[in-house]
Amino acid sequence: MRIMMLLLISEREAEGTEHTAPAEAWALNLWGSSGVGSDEESVSVMERDSVTLHTGVKTTQKYDVIWFFNKTCIARISGNLSYIPINVLCNIDNERFRDRMVLDHQTGSLTIMNITNTDSGEYNRVLLNSSGGSGTVISVTVNVFFIVDTDRGSVSVMEGDSVTLLTGIQTNQPEMIKWYFNGFQIAVITGDLSYTCTDVQCKDADERFRDRLKLDHQTVSLTIMNITNTDSGLYQLEINSRRGSISTFSTRIFIVVVSGVSAAERDEIKRKSVKEGESVTLYTGEIKNPNDLKMWYFNETLIAEITGDQSKICTDVRCEERFRDRLELDHQTGSLTITNTRTTDSGDYKLNITSGRFSIKRSFSVSVTADRTGIYAAVSAVLMFLVASAGLIYFCKCHSRRKYIKTQQSHQSNAVEDSSSNQSVEANTPHESSSNQTESEAASETLT
Repeated sequence: MRIMMLLLISEREAEGTEHTAPAEAWALNLWGSSGVGSDEESVSVMERDSVTLHTGVKTTQKYDVIWFFNKTCIARISGNLSYIPINVLCNIDNERFRDRMVLDHQTGSLTIMNITNTDSGEYNRVLLNSSGGSGTVISVTVNVFFIVDTDRGSVSVMEGDSVTLLTGIQTNQPEMIKWYFNGFQIAVITGDLSYTCTDVQCKDADERFRDRLKLDHQTVSLTIMNITNTDSGLYQLEINSRRGSISTFSTRIFIVVVSGVSAAERDEIKRKSVKEGESVTLYTGEIKNPNDLKMWYFNETLIAEITGDQSKICTDVRCEERFRDRLELDHQTGSLTITNTRTTDSGDYKLNITSGRFSIKRSFSVSVTADRTGIYAAVSAVLMFLVASAGLIYFCKCHSRRKYIKTQQSHQSNAVEDSSSNQSVEANTPHESSSNQTESEAASETLT
């Protein structure tokens, strides 16, 4: 059977054209086309990834493998491993895959390196052996190259920020994830979570990121906390995935630039101190993509969010009660202004800036102090009142004391006068008694 097929293919190759040979077209129509009994698979990869399309053939098995791209033969290998035609031997004058395609001589699997969006399309795999043939249709979609570059991107990164490099990967998709910084491995995670490491736990890592890296086990996104100037550089993500007969190797590049802002300038931006009643503005910094999602939090409560010209303020009841009509958003930069501040507005404010490529978190500290001018005036008035009251009380007490003393003195004078009068009366009383006694005695003698 296999010899018959090879003979048929050889006969049709003799009739080949400048495109796909009739024999290969015959094999494609018989086993490789969609809807004629072939299996169908699909894969989505990023630009510049490498993707391997597997055959499932073991090295001991004898197969003829033919690969097609958009109905055009691009590679073929015979079971005896001595006939390995790629591109040119498929009678194709096509520069599309030059130096980017590798055919495994053991299994016939096809690898396309440094894939581009023009490589998107339908790949057909036809396997022929002595028992017959089989085909598989593989749909490959190449997405735009993924890069985060804060120098060209949407927002500047400041020392002290937290930066998350987003992968967009769903749970348990990859078999192996590796993160590198300037060529040094800084994080590893397997799809089944059987092995993970970050910063100093990883091979060749140094002390640079100790306790400052966080790896999301669901999305494998990498967060760099409390970022510093020395963290500027190239971050590389390597993704090894396998699904069915398709393996992909992805490399994604993130360029992070930490702006050189002095400590004094940074404190001026991130630490605000105002008097009660004044307005305070929390600046986002330079925004190059106004369509990024910007969300403001106060003590972990969402108080405002803005995307482009669409904004929401205080959708939470607690926020509405606290900041009623006192929050303003700048639609160009996303900066937040708090008007007519109160001491209860003191606390931590956080800004989250998110795009499809990265997320940045920035913290602000706001301190609102009471207006001392009014307090001082009130205190002065109270003190003046107290002093005046004390003076009045003192005057009244002194006046009462003087009056009391005069009264006492008057009473004492009257008492002295009364005493003198009494003494005069008492002095006259014995004389009168003596006169009366004499008169009484004279009367008695007369009677006698």
